[in-house]
Amino acid sequence: MSTSAATLDVINPATEKPIAHLDRAGVEETNQAVAAAKKAYPGWRAVKPADRARLMRRVAALVEDHGEELARLETANVGKPLGDSRWEVGMVADVFHFYSGAVEKHYGETIPVAGGVDMTFREPLGVVGLIVPWNFPIMLASWKLGPALACGNTVVLKPAELTPLTALRLAELALEAGIPEGVFNVVVGPGSVAGERLIAHPDVAKIGFTGSTEVGRRVMEGAAQTIKRVTLELGGKSANVIFGDADLERAAAAAPSAVFGNAGQDCCARSRILVQKSVYDRFVGMLTEAVQRFKVGDPEEPGTEMGPLISAGHRRLVSGYVEGEPLFQGQVPSGPGYWFPCTLVEAGAKDRVAREEVFGPVAALIPFEDEADAIRIANDTPYGLSGSIWTRDGARAIRVARGIETGVLSVNSNSSVRVTTPFGGFKQSGFGRELSMHAMDGYSEVKNVYLSTDA
Repeated sequence: MSTSAATLDVINPATEKPIAHLDRAGVEETNQAVAAAKKAYPGWRAVKPADRARLMRRVAALVEDHGEELARLETANVGKPLGDSRWEVGMVADVFHFYSGAVEKHYGETIPVAGGVDMTFREPLGVVGLIVPWNFPIMLASWKLGPALACGNTVVLKPAELTPLTALRLAELALEAGIPEGVFNVVVGPGSVAGERLIAHPDVAKIGFTGSTEVGRRVMEGAAQTIKRVTLELGGKSANVIFGDADLERAAAAAPSAVFGNAGQDCCARSRILVQKSVYDRFVGMLTEAVQRFKVGDPEEPGTEMGPLISAGHRRLVSGYVEGEPLFQGQVPSGPGYWFPCTLVEAGAKDRVAREEVFGPVAALIPFEDEADAIRIANDTPYGLSGSIWTRDGARAIRVARGIETGVLSVNSNSSVRVTTPFGGFKQSGFGRELSMHAMDGYSEVKNVYLSTDA
């Protein structure tokens, strides 16, 4: 229960109606959560690895058992299609399964040295603060929770105020699974209060943050005061590069979901579609036909591929990026809901819509001349998170993949995320890696111990 006397209405973006009323946490509640995590840390760290793994498997099993409940809660809170929410909840279970197996496989090493034996240990950090955005609330929370808990840390999770419901329910399921009280804490409060307090708190050893590049800068500044470890997964302006020799039909069919999925509210959205001039007109026609088939509507309706934006304020921001006559703009439902149509615009590489993260269903189409031109345009951005390359030429695929300055690339695919592979960005898209065993390194410290064997 919050002592701040402030409350929060949680809104369904598809209906514009409240679906929950919550207490809003402030500085005092955040301090209490950190204190609970600090108190629980010695006990959680001391849990035998096999037992910690078993508890995490129980969390995964309960997520699976409650999958439909969690998916419907996520859809109601975020406005995303129910099919998408089901997939994301499935990934949450997969994440906990994966990191339950990682508990006993995150090894130190022995190092040959003169006069003794040298060994390293992977030690937990302590209390970590996890700050996640509103676009993929439960899935992104799990990406941080899995490795943090597996390494033996305790956590304070701060979900976005707009979308806190599945984080709260996941914490309940963790308790039901047997995760000790105080190991997994949730504070629902504004970033300017609860988030800032986590960043400044001297008992928080690390901040794992996903959000905008602008806020990421403030996280780094705040964390510097206490030399906190930081992992940042920030904005993106990913390129979807279509070469003339590509399977154009396949590329065009895949492109709408790559930029309009989750209503474009995705840091991996391939919102810059770079098309070789020799096939530009043909591809634009094929893409327009594919977008016309992309189903926008009730998130709970079977077959819906895109729901509303998260809020009226965000819709105003997105609409500001569409200037003049678009190449194509689709239809949206009438009535309540923060709807915005799928939109294709032709742009130059320097145009605002082609450089800034729109975070909405707006794709900028940019023609290019040749391989060197494609790489130049793809890299002409402060971001470097994700992207795709479409070509039948395997050597070209490798050359271009090596040339593009981004952390996660796919060839002849728009898939960015797998539990077993590292995810993270270059440049102002952040640093550190989530998912895979790489994430375990970010939630642990290397301790070196030398034992002399001299007589």
